[in-house]
Amino acid sequence: MVAPFFYHFYAQELTFGLRGTPPLSLSLMFKRSAFFLLGALVLIGGIVFVKVAQVRAMMAQDWSQPPVSIVSAIANEEAWEQSFQAVGTLTAVQGIIVETELDGKVVEIAFESGAEVSAGDLLLRQDTTSEEAQLADAQASAALARINYERASELRQQGANSQSEFDTARAALSSAEAQVATIKATIEKKTLRAPFSGRLGIREVNFGQFLRGGQPVVPLFSFDPIYVDFSLPQQHLTAIQVGQVVKITVDAFDGESFEGRLTAVNPQVDTVTRNVQLQATLANPDGRLRPGMFAKAQVLSAEVQHYVTLPATAISFSPYGDAVFIVEARDDGVEGLRVRQQFVKIGPRRGSQVAILSGVESGSQVAVGGLTKLQNGAAVAINNAVVPSSDPAPVLPDS
Repeated sequence: MVAPFFYHFYAQELTFGLRGTPPLSLSLMFKRSAFFLLGALVLIGGIVFVKVAQVRAMMAQDWSQPPVSIVSAIANEEAWEQSFQAVGTLTAVQGIIVETELDGKVVEIAFESGAEVSAGDLLLRQDTTSEEAQLADAQASAALARINYERASELRQQGANSQSEFDTARAALSSAEAQVATIKATIEKKTLRAPFSGRLGIREVNFGQFLRGGQPVVPLFSFDPIYVDFSLPQQHLTAIQVGQVVKITVDAFDGESFEGRLTAVNPQVDTVTRNVQLQATLANPDGRLRPGMFAKAQVLSAEVQHYVTLPATAISFSPYGDAVFIVEARDDGVEGLRVRQQFVKIGPRRGSQVAILSGVESGSQVAVGGLTKLQNGAAVAINNAVVPSSDPAPVLPDS
């Protein structure tokens, strides 16, 4: 565009001159044209030089992403006792609701709510006035029947009576004695006693109250020892044996565990859940563990397994596989660290630790924090000011 402009401009100068002056000579015209062309070339060259310098400066800048700050940990090999986790319920070795067997009015309450009792201790007595009167009558009849029997026996020995008379006297005595025993049993049933040693619950009857047969009086439980009932999947049956150590924890005593032994394995597997029912027995001398408590049970095995372990926060879970990010030195000639995504097979858990069955070797440095911004090959910078927990038995802080 510059050349046509100058050509048009100087063509006008040549024909009409500038501002009314006589036309320029041809040599002068070409000199001016050369000067203008040279100036235009210098201007264009300067602009090109500046732009090229700017492009080179931009290309020389480092446009790579800054390193991602992460927390790292070393994968260690540890020896784990093989164990199986389950949840269960504490149950009393013996536990009942003491109930009346017969109708009657309460005439004596011999216990206090929550008291410790021994087997045979009197708990409650119902009115037995009628039964005692019947007993006196029955005992009198039994006494007369015995006299008649003894007389018939003497006469029979002398041959003064028949065998049928003797048999009648003997049957009458047996009937009278049975009647006495029946009335005594009725009186005994209206006298409630503790069937075993244990701790009573809250009283549910009052003095003078008329009770029907089968009406609850008071709960009675034996706490020492105490059972914990739980279940495990059927695939663990080969590793379960009676006598194995069982540790339990309950929410009421946070951070404290109680130890017992596996005492029973149900011979039948549940057809719905495919679990097998187990029962462990624990000593409970102070009665701190109570029936009905929710418990977390851990069955320990004598077998020891060696695993490479990492904090659970190191695992990136995804539908196509679980992975970790292994920290390595950069291999592109630049000083620093990068991460490599490695798919792993995870095993059992213990607290905030997880066992790695394959994919990570002991001694490898693995990212355990800041994983949300990582991708395979990303540059990283380690900041271990705050390290996630890697405790086999973490304890939650008090709220």
